[in-house]
Amino acid sequence: MSSEVLVSRPHFDSRSVAQAGDPLPPTDAEATFMEGLHPSSGLATAGYRSAKYSAEEWHVNNFSTLHQAVIDRNNAERIRHESKTLYAETEAGTLRTQAEGTRHLGERLQDIHFWKSELQQHIEKLLAETDLLLRQKRRLLKALDATEIPFAIATDNLTCRERRLGPDLVKDRVEEELLKEVELIRSIQALLKRTLSQAVNQIKPSHWLSAPYCLPLCVCIRCNRDAKQTLELDWSDKYQAYSLDDQCGRYNNMSTDTQYHPNSANLQDQLCNRDAWVCSTQDNLSVAQREEQASVELRLLVERVLQETAEDLRVQCSNVDQAFSQRCLQLTEAKTQLELHLTQILDQIGAQERNMVSLQKALYDKEAPLRVAQSRLHQRSHRPHMELCRDNPQFSLVGEVGQISQTMSSLQQQLSAARSSLSHLEESRMALEKDIGCKTHSLLIDREKCMSHRTRYPTIIALSGY
Repeated sequence: MSSEVLVSRPHFDSRSVAQAGDPLPPTDAEATFMEGLHPSSGLATAGYRSAKYSAEEWHVNNFSTLHQAVIDRNNAERIRHESKTLYAETEAGTLRTQAEGTRHLGERLQDIHFWKSELQQHIEKLLAETDLLLRQKRRLLKALDATEIPFAIATDNLTCRERRLGPDLVKDRVEEELLKEVELIRSIQALLKRTLSQAVNQIKPSHWLSAPYCLPLCVCIRCNRDAKQTLELDWSDKYQAYSLDDQCGRYNNMSTDTQYHPNSANLQDQLCNRDAWVCSTQDNLSVAQREEQASVELRLLVERVLQETAEDLRVQCSNVDQAFSQRCLQLTEAKTQLELHLTQILDQIGAQERNMVSLQKALYDKEAPLRVAQSRLHQRSHRPHMELCRDNPQFSLVGEVGQISQTMSSLQQQLSAARSSLSHLEESRMALEKDIGCKTHSLLIDREKCMSHRTRYPTIIALSGY
């Protein structure tokens, strides 16, 4: 058996080494032990020292226990102090953040209330403008109905004058004025119908070449209602948002109807920003303001159209009446001057023949420009895809063709009238006595039939839609 005695090593708490930043210096006994204890020798004491600690080992163990207790107490006090500080800071930060959120909700409510009031104001304006447009619509309907009487009178006059006999059946100034009146009434009826349709369906024509009036691009009843519906939808959304934000503003830490919604903050990337929200409402208000302004312009335009059309009809009626009076005077004088015209007939025949030659030459001269314009239009019709557009050259060429065609039609009518006049001149040499009877018959139609019928012409007030 070995002569060395087995001695147990002292116990050290590893936490004191790990947690203590600067451990306390060891005592003399501890230093002596740390340097290393020499094992005891001797057979007499071998059985008593093998399982016991030395006094120095007891002191070291006691010191380690006390030192670890001090370290644990200091750590506990430090954590408690940090916890109190963190609690106070987090409590103040949470209250501050919540107060700031409540303030932002209040500002948001003010913004929503402001824009909601603006929307409500423009909705009421659109309602008022729509009512005014409906009144103008009723006036348009009355004015359109009132044009039926002048149209019936004018067409009846033309029908009666078709019963004139012999050389009196000519296209005189009375007939021209009557044709102008009929064309004017048709144009006015078409204009009133288009205006009525525009006031209901928002028609936006670019050019109305056949009408004496041209309506600009403007708003109508349907536009007002569409804009009003858009504003009402926006107002409804803001009303609902105001209710939700008002409810959110009333939430506090004592509210019982709050719940956890862990994913509520993940939807923020899908929302629009405040500038887009304001821009959307401003766009809706801008559209409504444009519709309001266009509605006012349309009402003024309708008023002007009704007034001008009524005045134009009355002016044309006066022109027709004046033409009838002049025609009747001419017929009366013609009855007494037929003999004096006999010597002038031959000269008129020659002049009329030269006039016909001039008209035919004028017609022939118009053929080449017409072919050029129509060829241009035909070639431009082969433009590909979006190039086939109604540009300024297209409008110019269409207008040119229409103008040349109208000119040729006028020349053709004038040529026909010249031929008829020539025929009448040739026949008048043999039928002067018969022509006196024709003049009497014509006076009966113009004076007794037509002029008496025109006394039923409606007044300017009725033609204005009142």
